[in-house]
Amino acid sequence: MSLLDKLVVMGLPFVPKPVVGFFSKRYIAGPNLEDAVRVVKQLNSEGIMATLDLLGEEVKDKKISIEATEEYKRMLKVISKEKLDSNVSVKPTHMGLNLDAEFCYENIKSIIETAKSYNNFVRIDMEDHTTTDATINMYLKLKNDYEGYVGTALQAYMRRTSDDVNQLSKYNANLRLCKGIYNEPREIAYKDMEIINANYKHSLEKLLRNKCYVGIATHDEILVWHALKVIEDLMLNREQYEFQMLLGVDEQLRTIIVDAGHRLRVYVPYGKDWYGYSTRRLKENPRMAGMIFKKIFHLK
Repeated sequence: MSLLDKLVVMGLPFVPKPVVGFFSKRYIAGPNLEDAVRVVKQLNSEGIMATLDLLGEEVKDKKISIEATEEYKRMLKVISKEKLDSNVSVKPTHMGLNLDAEFCYENIKSIIETAKSYNNFVRIDMEDHTTTDATINMYLKLKNDYEGYVGTALQAYMRRTSDDVNQLSKYNANLRLCKGIYNEPREIAYKDMEIINANYKHSLEKLLRNKCYVGIATHDEILVWHALKVIEDLMLNREQYEFQMLLGVDEQLRTIIVDAGHRLRVYVPYGKDWYGYSTRRLKENPRMAGMIFKKIFHLK
């Protein structure tokens, strides 16, 4: 981490909220579901799928989780009504995992039941290492009753991911594979980017060879190239995988992937917790904070 990155992160609490909002709006659809629907319609018109996410995590009040659960059900209803090509993503700690694991499970289960009624799909996001076991166990439990309607995620920077890939491959899991963004301890996560990329490639190839459906979540063109090579080598059809990217990030690469005939899904977050989401992501990824600062002030 450079000195500039450290200084930018330290200064975040002093940055006016409207300034953070101005520079984060391309990455967040807006505060309301209607804002997200507008963004998804535009993406769909470009041949791009979406996954909707209500911003929020690490809640400390069950009432917030219950309200979020109902919002997800409304989301699924609107997706169906508007005929959007979109599924939804949920964070376990938003659903109350840190309060009561069974409470969280029931909330997510009720969302999946609603998704099933609309023939849709729920992705259980992966958060920091304290939630990994609970998330995977929850996914496998739900998968028994909701095959085809639920998936989860793995993070290539985690040292345990190779073991998790071996375990989940046995179940033909539906997984989003990303590098990972949380600031984890070295004993838990790799810190060297070459190792992280190598682990991503290794995990992706093993999952696809074992007929797991993979959301190839990356903005790294080197990893995109590797994924395309594996797809070609395994002679996969376009229904056996998809690429995934964040809203507002490398739209040119996004277009290149879609124009080449591949399916691509964009993560579309919305909600009133946009400020917390933006500042947390920047604190967890100081390099990104520094890059945004340079872009704002046109620094080389």
